[in-house]
Amino acid sequence: MVEDSQIKAEVSPFAIREGEIKTFDGKDGYVSMNQIIHKINLGHITDIHFLILELVNEFEFITSRQLYQILEWKGIDLKSQDKLNKKLEQLIKCKILTRYYFNSEEGKGIYRIYCLEKMGKYLLNSRGIECKWQPTDNTKTVGMIKKRLAGNQVIIAYLRKVKAFNEYTVKPILNAKVAGKTFIATGGSVKLSKNNKSIYFLFESVRREENWETKIVDKLRLYKDFYDNFVPGDSGYSTLPQLIFVCEDEKHTAELFKIIVMNRLEIDKINLYFTTDLRQNNETLKDTLITFKLDETTNKYKAQSVELNLLSE
Repeated sequence: MVEDSQIKAEVSPFAIREGEIKTFDGKDGYVSMNQIIHKINLGHITDIHFLILELVNEFEFITSRQLYQILEWKGIDLKSQDKLNKKLEQLIKCKILTRYYFNSEEGKGIYRIYCLEKMGKYLLNSRGIECKWQPTDNTKTVGMIKKRLAGNQVIIAYLRKVKAFNEYTVKPILNAKVAGKTFIATGGSVKLSKNNKSIYFLFESVRREENWETKIVDKLRLYKDFYDNFVPGDSGYSTLPQLIFVCEDEKHTAELFKIIVMNRLEIDKINLYFTTDLRQNNETLKDTLITFKLDETTNKYKAQSVELNLLSE
């Protein structure tokens, strides 16, 4: 597998492309549960397949490269990406998983996205594993899926590259008390621990989807509600979590910051940090965060890198 630091992409694979559509790349036709059970009895579908299934269920949408990295972190040695792809193909043929790719005027995307099928839910339920998947989940928009994929990449970067990494949550649910609403941090969250102290990072994955400026303003209002009224224990957090926006590129961070300032949606209790998809490919995450500071001589905001030693240890 190509290491993150060897990737020379100039544009994030999880950025929105104009006119992009999600295209089905799974299996048509019917497969019975009896056929699947027969394959399990023959040993063609094993515990590794079930572990893959659990991870797809947990992350909802995921690439094979992301799956390989998580399995590797869990100590599962599949020898190569190709061997994982063969196992995924088996699950596709049995309609336990399904697959999509993104297509636009620029051509096909370079990766496939895996998600559950109905048979996958039945198999997980048979082992007592909670699975809330429903068929309509696979109809989510390109923007929603790419937010998840970008969030996956950040979580994986932290669990692989930060020694203080403790645990992750794919879909942290937050409570906006005044609005009376719950909402999800689209990029997930991580808990970092050192010397018996822990901090939490919340990731909000932002894509340049249609009407993204309006959508992020609505989301920021919920975040502001959550932070302005936070007390220890809210939404399961013992301390105030740090919010980090995951953007498509450097220009996107400035675009988002401008929206925050123009709509007076700064959050008093925390510094707002930003990062980009491609920054997660760095060998260390120490200097992957960005903040914006007011230059008093020009009265303009400038982007500055934020170095956190905790992320390099």
